[in-house]
Amino acid sequence: MRQESLEFMQRLLEAPSPSGYEQPAQRVFRDYIAPYAEVTTDVMGNVFGRIPGRGDNPPRVMIVGHSDEIGFQIKYIDDNGYLYFAAIGGVDPHLTPGKRVLVHAAGGSVPGVIGKKPIHLMEDEDRKKIVRLDAQYIDIGAGDRQEAQALVRVGDPVTFADGVQQLLGDRLAARGFDDKAGSFVVAEVLRTVAESGVTLPVDLYGVSSVQEEIGLRGGTTSAYRVNPDVGICVEVDFSTDQPDVEKKHNGEVKLGKGPILPRGANINQPLFDILAGTAEREGVPVQFTGIPRATGTDANVMQVSRGGVATALVKIPLRYMHTPVEVLSLADLENAVRLIVAALPGMGERDTFIPR
Repeated sequence: MRQESLEFMQRLLEAPSPSGYEQPAQRVFRDYIAPYAEVTTDVMGNVFGRIPGRGDNPPRVMIVGHSDEIGFQIKYIDDNGYLYFAAIGGVDPHLTPGKRVLVHAAGGSVPGVIGKKPIHLMEDEDRKKIVRLDAQYIDIGAGDRQEAQALVRVGDPVTFADGVQQLLGDRLAARGFDDKAGSFVVAEVLRTVAESGVTLPVDLYGVSSVQEEIGLRGGTTSAYRVNPDVGICVEVDFSTDQPDVEKKHNGEVKLGKGPILPRGANINQPLFDILAGTAEREGVPVQFTGIPRATGTDANVMQVSRGGVATALVKIPLRYMHTPVEVLSLADLENAVRLIVAALPGMGERDTFIPR
């Protein structure tokens, strides 16, 4: 992967973006795509990059990945300066005790830790229990409420403090790959198309959406705004090559074996055929899964926007989803970009996507 793209990815991952507080990451996305596309932002905070196509009224193709990550929000500050919090998105309470966090306050990020009762002081029964999130607390080192309130406020967002870590080969670990991996692919598609100098037979919209983790909210409003004929959602999906995941749930999916093309009710079959045929023609490795229902992604709301949209998913295999140590392969990201860019020229006729 080119060095500039890696640096963009690291900036995107390190920018805090819990749902509803995405703008630090969205600013990184906007700055990166500005040389390649017409950039706008809506009242929700969704960011749009448009590359016009040729012809008077070409089909609109919308590619979307969401920038928001799971996190927390400060709910209460007690007399001793401890911060109580609630989850933004799906956070496993197993994970949180003993973790380093950052409270993203008006004056800057404030480091803290989620406290944990020492094992020496716990009864045997307590060691087996999960501490509810509403009983956990953040210690920023404050001596009392007044000292804590001088730095943080109720409503401030919180993220895990974990950064990007290179593993063996092309594997990276980080928080927030769900779904900054998708926003990254969207940005790289815009860059690749712009740098090719080729005018496509489609109006291309690359969208970094918001508030997906709390109900597909940015995907809903951005699809309504763009009113696409074709929608491709770039998301992450469970890699089943870790020891404790059952392949019967999600099929056989491995890191480094290419992006995933799901089939099912959320997927337009002619669009799936274009993507799968492009992968075979261009030698792009892909993996296939089945999702026999609406998916929990922006593809779900795109498909049923207005009069309906021909929708597909391109998913990136990911280990340890919704943890601060999500792991993926850079090759899968690059191949997702290759696949989408190569498939775009085949999307120039609206009638292509009507099932027959």
